[in-house]
Amino acid sequence: MDLSISNILVSLALGSAAAAAAILVWFIVKRPPLVWSTKIALLLGLGVFPIATAATGNVVGFQHTMSRQFCSGCHVMEPFTDDVADPRSFTLAARHSRNPSFGDHSCYACHEDYGMFGAVTTKLNGMRHVYEYWTRFHSMSIEEALPQIEMFKPYPNKNCMQCHSTQVPTWYRVPEHAALDREVRNGEVSCASAGCHGPIHPTTDGVPL
Repeated sequence: MDLSISNILVSLALGSAAAAAAILVWFIVKRPPLVWSTKIALLLGLGVFPIATAATGNVVGFQHTMSRQFCSGCHVMEPFTDDVADPRSFTLAARHSRNPSFGDHSCYACHEDYGMFGAVTTKLNGMRHVYEYWTRFHSMSIEEALPQIEMFKPYPNKNCMQCHSTQVPTWYRVPEHAALDREVRNGEVSCASAGCHGPIHPTTDGVPL
């Protein structure tokens, strides 16, 4: 989301919250008669403005969870987010993060579930990450945590194929692509494996996750 739009939404959320609070304080202090104008004011203060606050706040919050800054909020993720921000790094994640189409949302763009309910399942999986962090990794140092961090399931090739269609002639001209075409499409061979297009991310021992 554009920064200016995000700022507008934050302003709307704060403005709506302030308006709702002002109406409620006015009603409690003044105790006006319940005429039609008072009922409309209460409708705004108890319904319209709070809903507007929740809606705009949720949109801004959702957008923030897609940012690399949010991902680095867990200290054990810092080696990964530092790497993707390093212009000298040649890991798969860093190279994609230098693409303006990914940019600050590169973590989300690559790890998003691209199914029908992708946004919902991605956020549910994100909550699982939060649970794992607070129950396992929060008290660990980065050096202790890195060898234990792993994905819940193998990285799906279909995520790569959102951008790399693998349908163009130049893809088939690569001997390895042509030889492993079926295995790649079935997910038996990972595009992001160390033997193909890895390393994806660095770890303390130099072995990609």
